Amino acid sequence: MGAKDIIRKNKIFKAVLLLMGITAIFCWSLGYLGESVVFAKTIPSFDAPDSFTQLAEMVGPAVVNIRTVKTIKDGGPVFRQFRRGPWGPENPFRDFFDRFFGDEMQREFKQPSLGSGFIIDEEGFVVTNNHVIEGAEQIKVKLDDESEFDAEVIGRDASTDIALLKIKADRDLPRAILGDSEALKIGQWVVAIGSPFGLERTVTAGIVSAKGRVIGSGPYDDFIQTDASINPGNSGGPLINMQGEVVGINTAIVASGQGIGFAIPINLAKGIIAQLKSEGEVTRGWLGVAIQDLSNEMADYYGVESKEGVFVADVFKGDPADQAGIRAKDIILEVNGKKIESSRQLTSMIASLDVGKTATVKILRNGKEKIITVKLARRDETKIASREPLQEQGEEMGIRVSDMTPEIAQRFNISETTGVIVMGVDPDSKGAEADVRAGDIIKEINHKAIESVEDYRAILKTMKAGQPVNMFIWRKNMGFLVIKMTK
Repeated sequence: MGAKDIIRKNKIFKAVLLLMGITAIFCWSLGYLGESVVFAKTIPSFDAPDSFTQLAEMVGPAVVNIRTVKTIKDGGPVFRQFRRGPWGPENPFRDFFDRFFGDEMQREFKQPSLGSGFIIDEEGFVVTNNHVIEGAEQIKVKLDDESEFDAEVIGRDASTDIALLKIKADRDLPRAILGDSEALKIGQWVVAIGSPFGLERTVTAGIVSAKGRVIGSGPYDDFIQTDASINPGNSGGPLINMQGEVVGINTAIVASGQGIGFAIPINLAKGIIAQLKSEGEVTRGWLGVAIQDLSNEMADYYGVESKEGVFVADVFKGDPADQAGIRAKDIILEVNGKKIESSRQLTSMIASLDVGKTATVKILRNGKEKIITVKLARRDETKIASREPLQEQGEEMGIRVSDMTPEIAQRFNISETTGVIVMGVDPDSKGAEADVRAGDIIKEINHKAIESVEDYRAILKTMKAGQPVNMFIWRKNMGFLVIKMTK
């Protein structure tokens, strides 16, 4: 082989090696890129919307400004300051002002107020909050094009803080589309539109911070919490999703907080709006029971393995539950096949059912399940309020008890009449350690009814040291509890 042949073969060999190296690098890069693509596909995008302009243009025209006027019978601000001055009702200057300014101090004056709302159909129906128009003698609705109309109150529901108005216009009106609040997810973008501090059609954006919030405003609390800026004047305006659908009615703020606002879920509002539109009022189903959530201790005490259900604390005589055979100490597990997890859920579910219709209630009684059919009555808020409970011997485990007497009931301001009442608990005793309190009423011990001090003593006397003692008690403002200790 000549020198030229050797040189030529070396060049070919080097070329092959170079080609193989390039190919290897290319394949490695391709594999890396492939992995990157796969990795990228597994991570969703969290980019915020580029703009909320389209949503504002879509829904904004259906959002209205609501102005109300109320007549207040009171003195002017100057005279009110004297009446509630540092002396309070003992103000030594009161007689002076009553004598010389009596007419002025009792004069009527007009109090203006602002709020928001939104149009839901071409007929001119407007949804807002009840507190925006409550007590108003004059209601004006101002549209996006600055036109203004007198509004008629079609109906309102104080329990959910929803009101329905109507305006008469000689043209087609823009309307907002109602969405599905159940489909909302925590962290989803939402937009609030309204008139905070009277600044009309203000648009703010945020996310859904939480759902199902209970803030103590009423029996049907189920609020959407959002950090979209909501301020006085926003009340009644819409909370909308990224499809431009109304998912809530802006309602409440936390005065001392920032970035915390609440809206009524539109799914809750739909049924209320429909009833107000057709009947002018809202009717709700009524079962006729006093209920409370089932604690873990009570679930163990009654043998409820799932820890779900609602405890029946009392049954109102003559009401649907009583007529159907539901009893105190029953545990309601299901209504119409749907599991019950809390007293608030049961209250809302029964309220949503039609008056006069029957409901199938599954209960647990003495460890056995039973199906009861109940014909629902109409919920009467006035009647219910009158039924609310009133709001001050030997010793075992440091607990001093007494038979119930009218005098003792009056002292502790309670309405319970059966059981024995705890008059006091010694410090550093087993009773104190278990959190037994004065005023507690002991109803049962280890499932045995207690009707007198004799019953209480007799049951404890038969028990041995170290034996578990499960006390079923009633406590003011808290309802029924199970307290566990050992003798």
